[in-house]
Amino acid sequence: MLRGFATISHWADDLEAAKDWYTELLGIPPYFSAQGPGGGTAYYEFRVGDYEHELGLIDARYRPGGAATAGPAGAIIYWHVDDLEAAVARLLSLGAREHEGITERGDGFTTASVVDPFGNILGVMSNPHYLEILVKAAPR
Repeated sequence: MLRGFATISHWADDLEAAKDWYTELLGIPPYFSAQGPGGGTAYYEFRVGDYEHELGLIDARYRPGGAATAGPAGAIIYWHVDDLEAAVARLLSLGAREHEGITERGDGFTTASVVDPFGNILGVMSNPHYLEILVKAAPR
């Protein structure tokens, strides 16, 4: 049934600031944008990583259910990174704040998460399984 991660959406009250922040973090601009019903940009999308997973930024006015929660919320998607400590340091230097510090999970799995300046939780991890899959998927 579940075939793979397709798109994760993050909400932002200041969509342009979020686009600029993620462009700086990722080192690439969004490849796609969409206008809202009242005009103005309502959505930006980036293609990220080895499998070009989609990271969407949505104007918070279109958040399902209306008003935002009082604090960071939602599922945490952990993105594999090659250097976890460096990734966390970079996120913090760009204005994110620690949500959960670097935590050993066993068997080579290590996670951390931050809250971006727009209230979204962003997870990063060192994941040996991801590296195994990457090797299997490489052209022979």
